[in-house]
Amino acid sequence: MTKTQPLSGYTLPVFACAAALAALRCLRAGTQSVGSVSVDLLEPPIAAEIAIEQASVLKTGTALGVTRSDPGDNLDLTRNTPVWAMVELLPEGEGENRGEGEQIVIVGGEGIGHHKVGGGAAIYDYAMRLLRSNLSREIAPGERITVTLILPSGRQLATRTSNEAFGVVEGLSLLGTTGISQPLSAPGQLEIYREQLQQKAELFDTLVFCIGENGLDLARQLGIDPQRLVKTANWLGPLLVEAGCQGVRSILLFGYHGKLMKLAAGIFHTHHHLADGRREILTAFCAKAGMPAAACSAIFAAATAEEALGQLRALDVATGTHWVDRIYGDIAREIDLRSSDCIFTHTNQRIPVGSVMFGRDRKIIVKSDTGDTFLTQIC
Repeated sequence: MTKTQPLSGYTLPVFACAAALAALRCLRAGTQSVGSVSVDLLEPPIAAEIAIEQASVLKTGTALGVTRSDPGDNLDLTRNTPVWAMVELLPEGEGENRGEGEQIVIVGGEGIGHHKVGGGAAIYDYAMRLLRSNLSREIAPGERITVTLILPSGRQLATRTSNEAFGVVEGLSLLGTTGISQPLSAPGQLEIYREQLQQKAELFDTLVFCIGENGLDLARQLGIDPQRLVKTANWLGPLLVEAGCQGVRSILLFGYHGKLMKLAAGIFHTHHHLADGRREILTAFCAKAGMPAAACSAIFAAATAEEALGQLRALDVATGTHWVDRIYGDIAREIDLRSSDCIFTHTNQRIPVGSVMFGRDRKIIVKSDTGDTFLTQIC
């Protein structure tokens, strides 16, 4: 059989930017014939031609652009979902209170999630940079525009994601660090990840494994060199082994606790459709730490890992105990040991592995001793 390369598409911020560009051009020309726009992706530094489904002036100074998401060969629930952008041209001096005098004000409309804590729209750094960079080239000095991004199906689709686990509610995030949507779940993607790891192994002795975009984004915020980061998706086991084969000296695992804790039970492919033992793992470590049976039962009954963590934190506050530190410390140490053993079993190379786990608030819950050492060395 001939292996076919999984087709990549574009991330949601790219389509939001394309819709905004179409609306702005429609507004400028007073036309409805915008068939496609070219978006400078910034990362990678290439242009993408994005089809525009509709564009129309709504009223004087306001236009709407519509496109549809295409993530390529990726199991992405946003496939073919409409992406709208409404652009308002503000007369000089108007609307300054909406953006403190910014030339381009970006607003999250219906279907764009917002942070449960703080309430801000879940439009992250890459999406902001992408929109500002592309739109700024088409507005004159002194002009000001407001861009309202809308995902008509966003609120409904969000119920099928883990957004709420990361504190984003009532819609989808415009999250991403690149314009290319990699087909993470396609088997051919593992080969691409292996190639990327091989390239990075030639540059760095210590690599940082991040399962998804939240980990990548947080790692960058902590000051970790982006070139050191390896996106693994759910392929942690094969990529740990590949790192051993490539002679990597040490590995830092950086991820959401609900995913990463699976490694403490020897589960090295973390997709929930294949293995989802989070509550069993957490309950087992609670019992091992000596937590009362009733509390262990409550942890086992928790609907999500985040809910279980909340219960542990509430118990610590109520009783003056330190269950979170003890239990997650034990889990992190076991992750390190199991991961290092996995590499040794398949490569006969003993490579130290450290781990860092964070919660839905994007704050670190625990760093293993080895993980803390590696993080200090590379930041």
